[in-house]
Amino acid sequence: MKLLKSSLLGSAAAFAAIGAAQAADLPIKKAAPIEYVRVCSAFGAGFFYIPGTDTCLRISGRARFEGGYMASYSRQGSNGDTSGYQGRMRINMDARTQTAYGTLRAFVRLDAGSRTGYSGIGQSGTQQRIGQAYASTGVDQVGRDQQYMNVDKAFIQFAGLTAGRASSFFDFYAHDFEITGSTLGSDNASTNLLAYTAVLGNGVSATLSVEDPVFRRTPIFAPYASTVSPVFVGYTRGAPTVLSTIDTVQRERLPDFVGALRLDQAWGSAQISAATHELNVGNIATNPVAGTNVNIAHTNSVQAWAVQGGLKVNTPFVAPGDALYLQGAYSDGAQLYTGYSAYSGSYAQNPATIQGQKFNQFFSDATINPFTGQLQTSQSFTAVASYLHYWSPEWRSALFGSYGEQSFSRAARLAQGAAYGLAGSSLISGPNAVGVPGTRFYQLSQALRDNYQFVAGASLIWSPVKDLDIGVEGYYTQIGLKSGRVIDQDKSPTAYNNVAGINNGTFVPRTATQDSISQVRFRVQRDF
Repeated sequence: MKLLKSSLLGSAAAFAAIGAAQAADLPIKKAAPIEYVRVCSAFGAGFFYIPGTDTCLRISGRARFEGGYMASYSRQGSNGDTSGYQGRMRINMDARTQTAYGTLRAFVRLDAGSRTGYSGIGQSGTQQRIGQAYASTGVDQVGRDQQYMNVDKAFIQFAGLTAGRASSFFDFYAHDFEITGSTLGSDNASTNLLAYTAVLGNGVSATLSVEDPVFRRTPIFAPYASTVSPVFVGYTRGAPTVLSTIDTVQRERLPDFVGALRLDQAWGSAQISAATHELNVGNIATNPVAGTNVNIAHTNSVQAWAVQGGLKVNTPFVAPGDALYLQGAYSDGAQLYTGYSAYSGSYAQNPATIQGQKFNQFFSDATINPFTGQLQTSQSFTAVASYLHYWSPEWRSALFGSYGEQSFSRAARLAQGAAYGLAGSSLISGPNAVGVPGTRFYQLSQALRDNYQFVAGASLIWSPVKDLDIGVEGYYTQIGLKSGRVIDQDKSPTAYNNVAGINNGTFVPRTATQDSISQVRFRVQRDF
């Protein structure tokens, strides 16, 4: 047995030696080293190194629910909804790399959501008109249900340069303390731009920005089907006899030029902004007939402009985190820079602020004089104040208000009225019709009437844990005429089809000078 055991052990040892020798001849495949994600502390909390690079990345986002109520004084058309709901999402990616020239940064943000109900919350005509929202087509959904998608940010920052889709450098307050963003004031969160910022020291910086003009356009007034305006191109024995139209759709030509001077200190910040904005239109639709005198060759472009001043004062002596914003803006032909129509949007000539409102406000940046064919700019101004107060670290409130006006020159309305009389109401009809000067309809028509808007509101927000807000906001909006009265479209919806009856007194429409509405919104929001 001992001999057999020794033989077996010897054989096993021999096989092991042979196996070891053969294994030594084979290539050895080593396991790939595990590369762990490392924390990047150079740019603050939440950043980590992208494996295999020296770039730090932070991923963040937001989820939001909102419900709202706004009374509707009419069930005509798309009006009639009193409640609305929306769910929103946001994803942010912030990539930064330290270089010899400073930090190289790329930031992207995607917003998306689903909205239903009344126009203030359920469907944005503004976002739909600029291709960022998509309306439903169902019988009960059209005008009341909308999906929303927006590349809100996509910019690069390097050595003072900002290039891509970013917030306009003109803006300052930008509804910082509000849930709804209902006050008047410039708030262009997404535009395409190329800018350079110089840091001058002691908290002072100066920026020159070249920005996409499309997101700052308000349509040129057009009484014909919203895209053309009348112009007389020929006269016979001194009287205008040949009528044509001008295409009012603006072309992409000069960019907007924006300059801003900003001061940031421990007590708060201040900023002065200025911008130029080109107004341009297309060509005349038809040539004058033989035997008439040509009145106009083309419509000259106009450089509109706007200025703004803003101040933010931190008030920790009241409570930690408290702050006050004050801001004022004025524009000549560049209404979106004052944000006069910030709530309803200016991508239509007269979008509704109130469901079933009694009359429409006109937001046109300019009109075309039908006798000279040249642009006549409108003017607007806005002023806003907003205060944020912390009752405790978990509870805070905002109190805000704004006032603004838009004015059209008297000559602009008179010229449009004269064209209305010469062209005939069959050519220029509906709510955009000015009427013949001196008639009752001219006195009561809503087109190109100087108007004002007033907003006041407050909110209460509870943050039981970090990055969670549960809040409610209510506000009051009033629109009105600076002078005179207009036809109440809610009480006299067919008045604009009965011009002759209004002028001869057989039809007496109800009239109004102002309209108002109160709204409330509830929000639950989690940031991460």
